[in-house]
Amino acid sequence: MLRHLDRPAPYLPVWQAMQDFTERRQPDTPDELWLVEHAPVYTLGQAGLELHILNPHGIPVVHCNRGGQVTYHGPGQVVLYTLVDLRRKGVFVRDFVALLERAVLAVLADFGVSQACRKPGAPGIYVPQSALLQPQGDALAKIAALGIKVRRGCAYHGVALNVAMDLTPFAGINPCGYAGLQTVDLRACGVRAEVAAVGDGLARHFMAAWQAV
Repeated sequence: MLRHLDRPAPYLPVWQAMQDFTERRQPDTPDELWLVEHAPVYTLGQAGLELHILNPHGIPVVHCNRGGQVTYHGPGQVVLYTLVDLRRKGVFVRDFVALLERAVLAVLADFGVSQACRKPGAPGIYVPQSALLQPQGDALAKIAALGIKVRRGCAYHGVALNVAMDLTPFAGINPCGYAGLQTVDLRACGVRAEVAAVGDGLARHFMAAWQAV
């Protein structure tokens, strides 16, 4: 089941709703996907270090229970929350993370960013400088971040893909715990796309992969 949440949505009520949904789940509860854009917020993962928050400039900081370090959510970024039962499917966490990454790679390819890639040891999706309108050095730039929480065999949280957003707030943190990591969006790759269209494509690719498991 795919749900489109109101946009821009404050982070805390959505996070609470994910936790409530997961706590109420029964063995036969259908999985759900939620698509949303958030109001500006920094989220710090369960084991996240505050030293990676450099200057929040008044943007709220929420300590949440997903994996990973600190990231930024805001308008122009689509977030796909995947509330799915891993145990019922017999899917391990590592394989689920890889599935999420494949869905992002697939939707980016749909929009012409076929150079996108993974980075060993650093979950998420990256693009080479050659894919950017204004290259800066030779390091990979991050375009999508992911983090999940597993409770009683069920996952929630998910993946955030930058479409066309104000990237300035990423300068207030070490994105995902990496100092100096460049963060980009589809617009920086020369792609003009609507957030809703990218989100629907991301959800479609994830659902196809999940149903095929």
